[in-house]
Amino acid sequence: MSTGANVDVLIVSLGSTTGLRRADDALAASLRRAGATVAQVRAADQRQLPTLALTDLVWARAARRAAGEALERHAPRAVIYSTSTAALLWPRPGAIRYDALATANRPGRHGVWQRPLERRRLGQAPLLLPWTPDPSHSRALPLPPPIDPSGPPGAKDIAAITYGANPGKKGIDHVLAAWAAARGPGDELIVAGLDAPPEGAPAGVRFAGRLERDEYRALLRRARVYVTAPRREDFGIAQLEALADGCVLVTTPAPGPYAALPLALALDPRLVVEPHELAGALRTALAGPPPGYAVRAAALVAPYATDAVDRLVAERLLPALLAMPR
Repeated sequence: MSTGANVDVLIVSLGSTTGLRRADDALAASLRRAGATVAQVRAADQRQLPTLALTDLVWARAARRAAGEALERHAPRAVIYSTSTAALLWPRPGAIRYDALATANRPGRHGVWQRPLERRRLGQAPLLLPWTPDPSHSRALPLPPPIDPSGPPGAKDIAAITYGANPGKKGIDHVLAAWAAARGPGDELIVAGLDAPPEGAPAGVRFAGRLERDEYRALLRRARVYVTAPRREDFGIAQLEALADGCVLVTTPAPGPYAALPLALALDPRLVVEPHELAGALRTALAGPPPGYAVRAAALVAPYATDAVDRLVAERLLPALLAMPR
């Protein structure tokens, strides 16, 4: 963390997931490469409470405390709140960066207090930084996290891989059912992010648990297919990383921003199917990608590369931040 007063940008990170922490670290690094002085602060870890409304409240209060202390210490010219939850109880207006909003992922009683306050904060924020384009807000500058290949292509000796943390949301039940029907002799599906197999898990599945980032990306480079069946997808970093590392993407359509979904449709629409058709799509993908799939996938993921994000940060984001009223 930077120290001293009068930094250019303060990033107030909720930091409640590994993906958010990595995205915030990448943004801070990009801003520094653009010449800005940057301070980062994260909300203190909070325990999971019985309801999402209570969980969001304790995280929002933690973000407010962290922001208040950092504002006094650093006197920043501009503030970025990473996630709308981090901005709900802000001590000072600032830009809001988000992959998904409570309006979409906190239905009914789950977002009873968050949704109206979120609408107010979005209206008050001088700049919005969605991970994917958000045409509903005129002050939105889309700012994705960077996605790069993790290394040179490896031998494709793993049939398929998926990411299984939050298995209900990721549709692991659909993935395992499709795998049971589609796998060939000797084929193995690796499920990262999930330690224990659910009841009735089929043969040919290895549950790898939580992996270090480099270890997980090394598995992606070895996998022929990345398969997923999300019930809702926010941004979908895992799918974009899979494409960047040479996997064929098999997925179901899902509500949410889901940045990789239009890419998957453009690459091979046969591999974007409803859950009951997932086994057939898996068979098609395991048989081999269509000609030029990897080259076209690399081109489609190129706008998310670090150098592309750095240009956006230097040419558009940093000038907009420094022009914001304090």
